[in-house]
Amino acid sequence: MARIAGVDLAPNKRLWIGMTAIYGIGQARAKKLAAKAGVDYFKKIKDITEEEINQVRQAIESEGRVEGDLRKEIQMNIRRLIEIQCYRGIRHRRNLPVRGQRTHTNARTRKGPRKGAVAAKKKVAARK
Repeated sequence: MARIAGVDLAPNKRLWIGMTAIYGIGQARAKKLAAKAGVDYFKKIKDITEEEINQVRQAIESEGRVEGDLRKEIQMNIRRLIEIQCYRGIRHRRNLPVRGQRTHTNARTRKGPRKGAVAAKKKVAARK
């Protein structure tokens, strides 16, 4: 089993699909990195030699940030927005959509499940 950037790649998948399991590498970047390393990206991961895995590893390291470093950088950017209290930072803090989407309806993914109606609680309390 190949391990690149701290991620175990599935052995029965092709190289360019398996590399997408690494945070920060999509399909296009996976193909470009495999070509840069000189490895056929249609090969299955179980058929790739250790030398080819090392070449892919070096290509990823030279290209830029992936996995932990990238996650850390994104979190630091969000923290900075929150600290300077800009509009986007406030939206992050309140768990609301950041990029201008409407919230009157929709936005349930970001806002979470609907809160129960307060009027229903008052009716139950009045009966007792």
